[in-house]
Amino acid sequence: MTAVGTDQSNSTATDGLRYLLILSRPRFWFYLAGPVVVGVAAAAETVPDLFLPVGFALFGYFLLPANVLLYGVNDIFDADIDTENPKKTEREARWQGGPAVIASVVASGLLAVPLFAIASTAAWPWIAGFLLLAVEYSAPPARFKTTPLLDSLSNGLYILPGIAAYAAVAGTQPPAMAVVGAWLWTMGMHTFSAIPDIDPDRRAGIRTTATWLGKRRTYGYVAACWLAAAGAFAVVDLRLGVLMAVYPVFVAWVATSSVAVDRAYWWFPALNTAVGTLFTLGLLWRIVPPTEVLP
Repeated sequence: MTAVGTDQSNSTATDGLRYLLILSRPRFWFYLAGPVVVGVAAAAETVPDLFLPVGFALFGYFLLPANVLLYGVNDIFDADIDTENPKKTEREARWQGGPAVIASVVASGLLAVPLFAIASTAAWPWIAGFLLLAVEYSAPPARFKTTPLLDSLSNGLYILPGIAAYAAVAGTQPPAMAVVGAWLWTMGMHTFSAIPDIDPDRRAGIRTTATWLGKRRTYGYVAACWLAAAGAFAVVDLRLGVLMAVYPVFVAWVATSSVAVDRAYWWFPALNTAVGTLFTLGLLWRIVPPTEVLP
C-alpha cells in the first residue's frame, strides 16, 4: 500500500512540474533571459565582466522563475477568458492549477528578492519595475492588458531584465535612446502577438490595442513602433538601427502576404533569437575583436 501511495504521489508531483513547465511557455523563455545576455554584453568592458556572478544570477532568474511568475499570473486571471482562445488547446495549456500551482507562482516572485542583495542599487528600480508590471499586467487593480495602448506600453517589462543586467554590471544606467528603442520594440512585439487573439478577445469582451484598432491598423501600429525603435537604436549606433530595421520589414511582409498571422506569430522566437545573437555578437566584438580569435 505504501509503495502504491508513493507512486501516486510521485506521479502527481511529476504532473505538477510538467504543468508548471508548460505554463512557463518554454518557447518564450528567452524573451526575458535573452535581454540579460544583451545587457551584460553591452555593459562589459573586459572579459571577466562577462562572467560576474550577478549576471548568472539574473540570467537564471529570468530564464525560468520570472516566466512562471509572468505567465502564471496571466493564466490565473485569464482562466475564464482562455476558454475561447484556440492557442490554449494547440500550443499552450488552459489553467488547471490549484493551491500548489498558485504557491509556486508566488514563490517564483519571491525568488527575485535575493537579486536586490547581489545587484548594485542602479539595478534595483528595473528589477522592481519588472515585478510590478509582471503582476499588474494581468492582475487587478491595474490589469493593463485590458486597456488599449496601456497593454502595449506596459510590455516594456520584457526589456527590464536587460536594463537591470546592464546596470548591475556597469553600475550606471544604459544610454537613454537604447532604453527608448528597446521599449518601443517590446510595444511592437506585444501588439503583433495580440493580432491572432483579436477574435477570441472580442468574443470574451476583452479590449486591447489590437481589438481597438482592428487587424489592418494594428499592422500599421506595429510597423510604426518598430520603425521608431530602429530610429532610436540608430542614434546609439547606426549598425544597430540597420539590424532592428528587419522588424518593420517582417511585419510589412506578413501584412501583405498570404501567410496567416497566427502562423507567423510562432516564427517570432526564431527571428528574435537570430537578431539577438547578431546584436550580442556585435557587442562582444568590442571586447574581443574577431581577428584575435580567428586563425
